Amino acid sequence: MSFSYKPLWKLLIDQEMTKKALMQATGISKSTIDKMGRGEYVSLEVIDRICTHFQCNVSDVLAHTPDEKQSK
Repeated sequence: MSFSYKPLWKLLIDQEMTKKALMQATGISKSTIDKMGRGEYVSLEVIDRICTHFQCNVSDVLAHTPDEKQSK
């Protein structure tokens, strides 16, 4: 299974917020932002910080995309 953080990047654009500003507002490190940019795992604590900051749901931050290998 894989996850996409495209909804988060769209949210940042809509809010006219940079990744750096998000890091400062939530205390998330640059390496964590980099992981998200590569679609890698980040802890639920990070997702919680982002959702709390934007007062949004998890689905506003990430999307699940099933692997083709696993769906067969």
